[in-house]
Amino acid sequence: MGREMASAFARWFALLEMPVRPELVAVADLNPGAREWFEQIPSVKLLTADYAELLASPDVDVVYVAVPHHLHEKIYLDVLAAGKDLFAEKPFGMSLTAAESIAAAANSSGGFVRCSSEFPFFPGAQRAFDYVRSGACGRILEAVSGFHHSSDLDSGKAANWKRQNATCGEIGVLGDLGMHVCHLPLRLGWKPKRVYAQLSKGFPTRPDGKGGEVPCDTWDNAILNSWVEPDGGADPFPLRLEMKRLAPGETNTWFIEVLGTEGGVRFSTRNPKTLQTFSIEDDQVWKRSELGFGTPFKTVTGGIFEVGFPDVIQQMWAAFLLDREGLLDGRFGCVSVGEAVASQQVFAASLKSQDEQKVVDV
Repeated sequence: MGREMASAFARWFALLEMPVRPELVAVADLNPGAREWFEQIPSVKLLTADYAELLASPDVDVVYVAVPHHLHEKIYLDVLAAGKDLFAEKPFGMSLTAAESIAAAANSSGGFVRCSSEFPFFPGAQRAFDYVRSGACGRILEAVSGFHHSSDLDSGKAANWKRQNATCGEIGVLGDLGMHVCHLPLRLGWKPKRVYAQLSKGFPTRPDGKGGEVPCDTWDNAILNSWVEPDGGADPFPLRLEMKRLAPGETNTWFIEVLGTEGGVRFSTRNPKTLQTFSIEDDQVWKRSELGFGTPFKTVTGGIFEVGFPDVIQQMWAAFLLDREGLLDGRFGCVSVGEAVASQQVFAASLKSQDEQKVVDV
């Protein structure tokens, strides 16, 4: 992900009317091969295996951290203690306790902190968000937000840190994919009040890459059936959150669907240019709109083209940096500290629900 971020900075001139410009000046990684890739970037002044050296650099203002979940709390706290602003990776710690610790440090440090979640920056996701917020759905009847991929369907794939509770956290796939799924619902004020979780595991063991097998104890798939009581006193409705590492037929698909008494909206990254909206006229009608390159932050790219993953990474960074400068002007922003903690509260309740096989208050 560090290379993805560096690539977004290298294309920064593609953004129009952008009053702030990032410059990558320092990289810390334990892997010499990973550090070597960054040698081609002229602005990089420091390449080190010791992140403390990076944090000591006066040239560094913001630190983006992409590490296994069990390292989040320690490194995030060190970043904040060094007086740097933080762009954190999800899930903001491997547990609710860790997330609360990071949030407390963020609040006391006064630093600017947000968490990464790029998929809501697709034009279709933005349009779906605006559609729901406009009230076009009428009374909301139900909603689903999800993220499916199939990279773990291969039983011969070697285990990595995401397969172990010790490094990924007991939340498993909830931490791996859950922030992406919760981002837009939480921004709409849809924090679940109660949840019933159905969590499942895939392969109990995987190759260790050395000729042996290792146990895999994390949750791989999760369906969270929740009940939302929206802000503002609107009627409660069911919200289903889906996170799956083992989803046959998918590669990397984020989606949202909201249905109401007067309208509805669907968007999926499987069809990144397409937005579907529902209306009741003489008949019940689903309308398909082709969106093109309508990103929230303008670029040089023509509107007839489609948006891809590198584009939404850059859009997310634009939101982060403008928000940091106080220039977001009401536009959709990155995951806040409060939203990151709220997602972990949902994950913690889901673990309890799975363990006790009952509905649990969040």
